[in-house]
Amino acid sequence: MNFPAELKYTSDHEWIRVEGDEAYIGITEFAQGELGDIVYIDINTVGQDVTKESVFGTVEAVKTVSDLFMPVDGTILEVNKKLDSQPELVNSDPYGDGWMVKIKLTNPADAEGLLSADAYKGVIGQ
Repeated sequence: MNFPAELKYTSDHEWIRVEGDEAYIGITEFAQGELGDIVYIDINTVGQDVTKESVFGTVEAVKTVSDLFMPVDGTILEVNKKLDSQPELVNSDPYGDGWMVKIKLTNPADAEGLLSADAYKGVIGQ
């Protein structure tokens, strides 16, 4: 499994890529593998302030629906429009075209307290 070192991770299986005071968020390769074939992404929180660990949407797979948890405090700026017609991008490219939301960080330093790739591997037993 792939866990890019430049990303930060949560024990809820989200990743975050910080770019200045903005960041992209998605679910990890491990999470998409556990969920199976993803068929729908439901995120209707654009423009909202979302606090760390609160639910910002759901991901629906063939067999289950799972909540998406915000790794840091921020305002949701954008949802990945490609996922409307191609939710399977989360399965095929979870760290690239399968990103879910772009946010404006309340405090960019908050991401420093998240898990490194190696620490996340420990969480999932890799």
